[in-house]
Amino acid sequence: MIKAMILSAGYGKRLNPLTLKCPKPLLKIGNETLLSNTIKFLEHSGIKEVVINVHYLGQQILDYIKKNNFKIDITTIEEKNTILDTGGGVQNAIENFSNEHFLIINPDTIWNLNYLKELKLMEKIFLSNKKNKCLLLVVDKSKSFDKSFKGDFNLENNLINRRDKNNLKYVYTGLQIVKPEIFLNINEKIFSINKIWDKLMENEELCGMESNIDFFHVSNLEIYKKLLKINLNIKYYFF
Repeated sequence: MIKAMILSAGYGKRLNPLTLKCPKPLLKIGNETLLSNTIKFLEHSGIKEVVINVHYLGQQILDYIKKNNFKIDITTIEEKNTILDTGGGVQNAIENFSNEHFLIINPDTIWNLNYLKELKLMEKIFLSNKKNKCLLLVVDKSKSFDKSFKGDFNLENNLINRRDKNNLKYVYTGLQIVKPEIFLNINEKIFSINKIWDKLMENEELCGMESNIDFFHVSNLEIYKKLLKINLNIKYYFF
């Protein structure tokens, strides 16, 4: 896998007032921003090219990328007038990925070295069946630092569903491998990636892999403040 996309266009409203002047990807944990930690994770994983979409306070992110000498080829795409949401943002950038599978990653998870092994296993599973179109890395919500998560999905026989909506056990980590074809035949420009996931789930085509790593995610201001107080700067964190 050569290419990845980092979703960086969002408003980060749950982290106000911090994100009134600073975009969420540039918030810091230790000596790293969420964005730099994600980029360095991708560098270590062997990814060669990254696409980053920006909208809210986007110029700050563009300036930050220019000032830092990352070891990876970065293409930025500005959603200037309207934010396109998670699905629309990827669709808007899809021409950068030809017909090859690629990685979509959220920068608000605190990625660490342990995820490198899981990413390799994800790709192995993804490539094991030519019919695979989308594979999500999910984690049991009991392993989440933020205990308020109600759950996004259930995982049964490596397939993701939402059938038992009152008892969803797994949360999305922010890492998925996709084929560009899943973005074809969508006439909307602004849409959530959930629209694609829902369609795949209807056809029992949304694959999942369970992560065994404790899940640290900057979900809101309260959690961010708690994360700043604990010692994450250990062997497996911060590349």
